[in-house]
Amino acid sequence: MTPLAHLLIERIREGGPITVADYMAECLLHPVHGYYTTRDPFGVAGDFTTAPEISQMFGELVGLALAQAWLDQGAPSPFALAELGPGRGTLMADILRATRAVPGFHAAAQVVLVEASPVLRRKQENTISRGQDLGLRWIEVAGDLPELPLFLVANEFFDALPIHQFQFQNGHWHERLVGLTDGQLAFGLAERGYPTVGLLADRQHEEGLVIEEGRIGRFVMRQVHHRLHHHGGLALVIDYGGWMSRGDTLQALRAHAFDDPLAHPGEADLTAHVDFEPLAQLQTHFYTTQGAFLQRLGIDARAQHLARNLTGAALESHLAAHRRLTHPEEMGSLFKVLAVTRADAPPPPGFAP
Repeated sequence: MTPLAHLLIERIREGGPITVADYMAECLLHPVHGYYTTRDPFGVAGDFTTAPEISQMFGELVGLALAQAWLDQGAPSPFALAELGPGRGTLMADILRATRAVPGFHAAAQVVLVEASPVLRRKQENTISRGQDLGLRWIEVAGDLPELPLFLVANEFFDALPIHQFQFQNGHWHERLVGLTDGQLAFGLAERGYPTVGLLADRQHEEGLVIEEGRIGRFVMRQVHHRLHHHGGLALVIDYGGWMSRGDTLQALRAHAFDDPLAHPGEADLTAHVDFEPLAQLQTHFYTTQGAFLQRLGIDARAQHLARNLTGAALESHLAAHRRLTHPEEMGSLFKVLAVTRADAPPPPGFAP
């Protein structure tokens, strides 16, 4: 049993069951035992590998898409070049490298990283700066983003935000809770039904159906929408999930393998599939799969160019990375891309007109 499991069991014994959202928040962000506050979870030595760690092509193309959108919107200066949950900083480093030759882009950019973990902030500074004075700025919440034109990317950020779960049982929605069975953590349902409003009113009422509500994700996107509406720009949200998703998607990953979400609190990554529909919030948006997005941006040509001087194992690894990012049976279809912009902005790069 992990140290955090002991604390959670005591908390539940004293105060009763907690919501799935509270459980996720404790597991991921507890100041002493939280998963993200105590470790670097990325890469081979961690628990999972994200797209920027798979190949430089991902960050390069995302960066050029943001730069082209910046040019299409009149090259505003200054502007915020921001990332939510930058991980090790690999994506932002690739974005900055790929856009170095775009006239005026770096001079106008204020690089802002939304990151709460002190461990990851140190990693990001080392990865992104590499001896350069880029004027990096860290903030803890999206509400502190500057009031400027905003060109933002969030890759595998929203899947790690706490969610509430509801299950339709005996004619009513009941919130799913984490309580105790025989002294161990276990899932259960709140006794009282939940009002059928908002998201719950929009979904089908099927016995046993579970739906998930990302309240924190919606709040974060409201902060982003505010800046886009008032100042212009583009936000790219890249994650796994779907449109009006349904079902129990809460999962744990530990040492690159799936784990029981209740088995190792604080020592496993907890995520849930992203429901993109509430994130769009009826604003001007575009939506497609990651594979289609990258292919429209030219990843096939970029992969061929990079492959020219590769042989043997290096070539095989490069081709495998290209396939993993784009193929429908890998990340190509599971991962989606949501682009949000202002109504008067041109369509963003990477989306069919």
